[in-house]
Amino acid sequence: MRDFIAALPKAELHVHHVGSASPDTVAQLAARHPDSPVPTDPEALADYFTFTDFAHFIEVYLSVVDLLRTPEDIWTLTHEVGRDLAAQNVRYAELTMTPYTSIVRGIPAEAYVEAIEDARRAAERDFGLVLRWIFDIPGESGVPSADVTVDTALRLRPEALVGFGLGGPEQGVPRPQFAEHFARARAAGLHSVPHAGESTGPQSIWDSLDHLGAERIGHGIAAAQDPALLQRLVDDGIVLEVCPTSNVRTRSVPSIAEHPLPQLVDAGVAVTINSDDPPMFGTTLTREYEIAADLLGLDRAGVKRLALTAVDASFAPDDVKARLRAEIAAA
Repeated sequence: MRDFIAALPKAELHVHHVGSASPDTVAQLAARHPDSPVPTDPEALADYFTFTDFAHFIEVYLSVVDLLRTPEDIWTLTHEVGRDLAAQNVRYAELTMTPYTSIVRGIPAEAYVEAIEDARRAAERDFGLVLRWIFDIPGESGVPSADVTVDTALRLRPEALVGFGLGGPEQGVPRPQFAEHFARARAAGLHSVPHAGESTGPQSIWDSLDHLGAERIGHGIAAAQDPALLQRLVDDGIVLEVCPTSNVRTRSVPSIAEHPLPQLVDAGVAVTINSDDPPMFGTTLTREYEIAADLLGLDRAGVKRLALTAVDASFAPDDVKARLRAEIAAA
């Protein structure tokens, strides 16, 4: 099964730009900026990426964000993330980008967008995968960050931008405060894909549906606690982007054995399997599929159905979807 999953063409819908930086890439960036607390030894990063709780994860995550100080840093990270995804037979990925955290550190929005678009084209040429962007609001930075994010998205509108999201901590970050920003993004044709229901309860998912017009939910695992919400997700065809190892590493779920993925699937909710911040969590998309196959008791046909669900739930161009469906069917 491990070899089958490794070779299977895949789509990744919930993976963060900075959180996908490999240990070698992080160490390379840390060496460029030696005033950072981030280790320059790739082997030391395993200890550095051991999180006590979700708040500690955010703290460490932002220390890696601090390494992105120039457009060249942004280009390097983006291109190498494409390389690492393609090495897992990821054919299509929607990479969650947080332009605000770079803009507020001094990189002009125009330079940020130019760097990621140039790196995307290079990654597609060099590694054969298709990349698309989801620009997300860092919830911990509040409404001002949402203002900058929606302005960057709509004013500069990079070619590969398909979605508008909301990340960061959920606790103390009410979803309704961003309703206007999501309304503007949706009116401009962007898809709504906020995080919700990971480290908080079902209400953040309800709010994302009712106030943000969510089409997919990042994580959404707290829906398992609310039968009415599960039915809403089924009735409205809302897909959950589930990231099992991430939920354990951020202490949102006690253990993989206790992960609510089976309850979600048993309720009829459509789920995709994703890696979130893979090097930080010591995982890969291939490993997340292995975990899901074990939790759900899937054979190869079941794993292929999971992979097809990700393609169907993606915002990929129709020709890319058709090609990827055919590749999965032939696996």
